Amino acid sequence: MAELETRELEYFVAVAEELHFGRAAACLAIAQPALSKAIRRLESRLGVKLLERSSRHVALTPAGEALLHHGRHALNAVSAAAEKARRAGDQQAHLRLVIKPGGDANLLSGILAAYAGQPDARQVDILFGGATDRADYVRDGRADVALLYAPFDDMTGLDHETLTVEGRVAILPPDHRLASRSEVTLADLAQETLPRWKGVRWTGAPEARPGPEVTDAAEALQMIRLGRTVAILPRSLAQPMHPDLVYRPVTDAPNSELVLAWSQDDRRSLVASFVAAAVDAAGTT
Repeated sequence: MAELETRELEYFVAVAEELHFGRAAACLAIAQPALSKAIRRLESRLGVKLLERSSRHVALTPAGEALLHHGRHALNAVSAAAEKARRAGDQQAHLRLVIKPGGDANLLSGILAAYAGQPDARQVDILFGGATDRADYVRDGRADVALLYAPFDDMTGLDHETLTVEGRVAILPPDHRLASRSEVTLADLAQETLPRWKGVRWTGAPEARPGPEVTDAAEALQMIRLGRTVAILPRSLAQPMHPDLVYRPVTDAPNSELVLAWSQDDRRSLVASFVAAAVDAAGTT
């Protein structure tokens, strides 16, 4: 059975992402002939062709596409293992919490205060992630814990505790047909165009039409102002309300949950203490 070395995977992934041996060699800081030789040796050992080459073109074969997909995951796993090992051995490590701006349902100050009162409290470093990558921060070791929203964020490989449950609101342009209502239902939003959040599985209203792809709330709000879409968001993510838009409760939309998540295999007291403080603080608000 062929065995792969981490360095070989790094070489192949660089070439597969650049689709150019010269650029990949520059990124890796090695000579191009050495990189070409390493890829040919890898193909020989695996017994498959990974790349289609010509003097002007490089393309992935089906085997190459498969190795790129799984190779990326393998390299991320190796990096995460090394980072977690370093942090497990650091008795003075800070706790790293990743959130997205405004994505704490106004709970963060209380959580930090409660944790600071713990006898084993460490300094908490706040990291800001995007709308869809915060779970990855925990999976690859960049953060210890994350504030995520269920069912939107991918919880694969994570444990979590629910901090608060909240309803959802529809955000509409002021001239929308539903703007005069005090509340709306999912049926009212049928056939509406809703934004597609980059990297998030579709959770729109039944029969709604997928609209423009957006990466954060600011982009979604701009599209709503332009009349290109409406949006359904957890109540806390709709704050602060913009005076040029209309916000209406969606009475029958499934609730969303703000959760504190951490890696399933992380049993450090550093994390357990923060989780306990967060749950206690959220329960008293």
